Amino acid sequence: MKREEKEQIVNSVKEDINNSAHLYVADISGLNAEDTLLLRKHCFDNDLKLKVVKNTLLKRALDEVDIEANELYDILYGPTSIILSDKGNAPAKVIKDFRKKKKYEKPILKGAYVEESVYIGDEQLDALTKIKSKEELIGDLILQLQSPMNDVISGMKSSSHILAGVMKTLSEREES
Repeated sequence: MKREEKEQIVNSVKEDINNSAHLYVADISGLNAEDTLLLRKHCFDNDLKLKVVKNTLLKRALDEVDIEANELYDILYGPTSIILSDKGNAPAKVIKDFRKKKKYEKPILKGAYVEESVYIGDEQLDALTKIKSKEELIGDLILQLQSPMNDVISGMKSSSHILAGVMKTLSEREES
């Protein structure tokens, strides 16, 4: 491969990493062409980008991007694919779902850079599926804030009915 081609690939990977919030590094070797295509389709359907990259070129791209993911260098050996996403847990869910449907051990998660943290090893997959995105956390916070307000409003509504009932009863007593 010529130097210019390598630079193009590094620049392309660098651009993809800078345009994505989260990076997963996985091993998809051993999947046949049909299964690789199916995995790519799963990724596409979930707004993920899957690329197979040479380790040396990925390392060069990681050196030049804005993220602090030096711990990922140790896992850059053997066949490597990257999955890029704007949602932190989406690639983990796709990997887990793909394994379940196809009954494969692949793709194997080598590591991930999610929510400004580095996760190393396939055993982190379950933890990564449970990470909530920024939007999900904001939604949870809004629900938590709405709950007490709803209780107060509902209490005020029921109190007004009770108060009206008491006033009606008292007015009827005075008339009798």
